[in-house]
Amino acid sequence: MNLIELFAPTFRDRANEVGLEWASQEFTFRDLDRRADRMAAVLSARGLAAGDRLAIYLANRIEYVDVFLAATRLGVIAVPINILYREREAGHILRDSQAKALVVAGAPPFETNVSLWQVDDLAASARASDGSGRHEMVRAAMPAALIYTSGTTGPAKGAVITQANLAANALTIVDAWRITAADRFLLALPLFHVHGLGNGIHGWLRTGCRMRLLERFDHTSAAAMLLDFRPTLFFGVPTMYVRLLEIDAASAREIGRTLRLAVSGSAPLPPQVLEEFERLYGQRILERYGMTETLMTLGNPYDGERRAGTVGFPLLGVETRIVADDGQDVPAGAVGELMVKAPTLCAGYWNQPELTARAFVDGWFHTGDLAMRTEDGYYTLCGRRSDLIISGGFNVYPREVEEALTEHPDIAEAAVVGVPDPETGEAVKAFVVARSGAALSPDDVSAHAATRLARFKRPVVVEVVDSLPHSATGKVAKGRLRARDQDRGLLG
Repeated sequence: MNLIELFAPTFRDRANEVGLEWASQEFTFRDLDRRADRMAAVLSARGLAAGDRLAIYLANRIEYVDVFLAATRLGVIAVPINILYREREAGHILRDSQAKALVVAGAPPFETNVSLWQVDDLAASARASDGSGRHEMVRAAMPAALIYTSGTTGPAKGAVITQANLAANALTIVDAWRITAADRFLLALPLFHVHGLGNGIHGWLRTGCRMRLLERFDHTSAAAMLLDFRPTLFFGVPTMYVRLLEIDAASAREIGRTLRLAVSGSAPLPPQVLEEFERLYGQRILERYGMTETLMTLGNPYDGERRAGTVGFPLLGVETRIVADDGQDVPAGAVGELMVKAPTLCAGYWNQPELTARAFVDGWFHTGDLAMRTEDGYYTLCGRRSDLIISGGFNVYPREVEEALTEHPDIAEAAVVGVPDPETGEAVKAFVVARSGAALSPDDVSAHAATRLARFKRPVVVEVVDSLPHSATGKVAKGRLRARDQDRGLLG
């Protein structure tokens, strides 16, 4: 199934119903359908055709939905870019994807040779268009998006997400989470992330429920927003739920009266947050697990025990294995690497055949996550094979941060680890070694990082050290750094 077919029942059967609230305006599904056609005509007139890559560097707004839907109708491949990214990160994505154009709002905070298309200009042209134009024959196997993810040993790589992947994911979550046209869905997740785009947008358009889209999650106005909209459905990351615990008990109880489901993902949810949220709101968060490459994979049950500290069971159509280093399946209670096979599994990495061959073996994907399964089937994540840090739902890859830090002329060596953070789950700590004779302070390092890295990747703690511990092969022994901090009481 392609995305045109996936969304067709909603655009047909719920044409006159309000589908989207944005910036105090209401749009019916007919409005949204026409907007997508008009935007598709504009993109086509600018020379985009099936297979071309169109990068999108925007905060949440209705035009993001217009551009994405238009791209799916043309067979154009959307390339979402995190708006916190700067030249180092965004430049690599633009070069690697060979994007034909970049959709922006104003001047981006980096230099690029890619054609810049101002979103307001596109929107004005779309309003003047009649929506006619040649649409491509869109097939389910065609890529719909390149969503970039990184490993710890190289630059960001683009996961090729097909139309069929996104359609299968939407059908899976709609079934698992009982989403219907009667729901009221509040979406504050960024659309450049697979959580907001893959789950939020596609689940909404499949069911035809009413959605209010926010530019971003603002904890200072969250209570007023929730009380005004009265959502039945909310998707968030642990950081959001930590902030929602700050809402007064009376307001929380009132919000909980209409909220039927709160889903958490993108990072581990502390069990104490789940318990406290249930106490305040009368609703138990449903924690689930997925990756850019796999989309939704595991989830606690809608009906049944939502077990704290676990990510539940494989979702419909998903097969999983937990394997030892030798590739053999491990028994219940043992820890191994989680492997996944599913219709949501991406088609591989963009122009990376060797990486694809290593990660995708006989239809199974090596997640790099360590997990264990209980006797009654619940899965628990036990850490990463890599040193990946997940901060506020975003992936932070130590090697990328380390390379950026060592661009400072006074830094000889750097090592980055994750440290517990009560709000974001994990934060970045950097150990840096100054070059001989240099006077280097933590503030110098922080100022340097601010010019090179998105905010969520910047070290919140910097320790200037005389040297880093190394293994016999010359690798930095990060385990010894962590152990030292644990001994000093810095890692809990």
